[in-house]
Amino acid sequence: MYINKNFSLKSVLRFSGSHIIWITAWATLITCLFHFFHLEWFSIPWLPISVIGTAVAFYIGFKNNQAYDRLWEARKIWGAMVNSSRMLGANVKAYIGNQFTTDKVEDKELHAIHRRLLYRHVAYLYALRSQLLIPTPWEHVSQGGHVEKMIKKRMKRWGVGLHDDDDVTEKSLSAHLPANELERLINYTNTATQIIDQQSQDLKDLRSKDLIDDFRHMELQKVLNDFYIHQGKAERIKKFPLPRQYGSMSLIFVGLFIFLLPLGMVSEFHKLGHWAIWLSIPFTVIIGWVYVMMELIGDYSENPFEGLGNDIPMLSLCRVIEIDLKEMLGEDNIPPKIQAVDGVLM
Repeated sequence: MYINKNFSLKSVLRFSGSHIIWITAWATLITCLFHFFHLEWFSIPWLPISVIGTAVAFYIGFKNNQAYDRLWEARKIWGAMVNSSRMLGANVKAYIGNQFTTDKVEDKELHAIHRRLLYRHVAYLYALRSQLLIPTPWEHVSQGGHVEKMIKKRMKRWGVGLHDDDDVTEKSLSAHLPANELERLINYTNTATQIIDQQSQDLKDLRSKDLIDDFRHMELQKVLNDFYIHQGKAERIKKFPLPRQYGSMSLIFVGLFIFLLPLGMVSEFHKLGHWAIWLSIPFTVIIGWVYVMMELIGDYSENPFEGLGNDIPMLSLCRVIEIDLKEMLGEDNIPPKIQAVDGVLM
């Protein structure tokens, strides 16, 4: 997530500068052909081009609206994850105790139970984040060739590479799960799901020891069920792309519009004078760049768990929850908040 109020010119050019090169080359080629070879028949009236441009703008607007909906829903899901995690921490401390048992448990042992449950939950959050970052076939990094190389560089500069991501996940799981439990859970296809199931089994065991009664058992189980709901919603966004008829056709439409654009611009500027056609080049570049940018904005917003700077800041949210739960436990060794790097909060 970018946190700076505005993008710098340098960052904008890094994001879209390569497109300015080919747009400029195409506009210059058409203008030179028109000027030096007097190919007036080569031009196109402006009216049909403007109609295409308007249609393309509406189409991109629809795509970008849907892409933003996916991004905002992902943020709401992780906001709910934060709220439910705090609820779990408060309930574990308040509900699990000696109120209903005849064989009293020492405070030290109760604290160990609270710690085990909440530490396991922190591990769940980091495991879920790691799973959501696994690339899908439609994400940029899976496209191969130049696109894959470019995206990997962006991940390193403005994405998960800012925090040595693999190391972060491994250390977090090792620090919050017992070694034998980690070895078992890490081998499942969906580790996050199995961690919640382990939480549920622990609550069942605590109920059998009367450390919680039926009502509190059901309430705690309900909170765990909420995490399955949140996880399912996040996995729906991750594993179901923006329909490709919307996600990819807009790129073709933008390319078609930019292909036709200089053919109409040269004829319009030619009306102002023979040498005025050279003004068509900068205006073609500006208009084409605006359309390309609209396309890129939607394209890089539709996958909010891709590991790039547009992502939901899952690492930061995991750390916020970790800090809250450890402070509930009264621990002193509280990790620092995740800080933004180069204007990007991951």
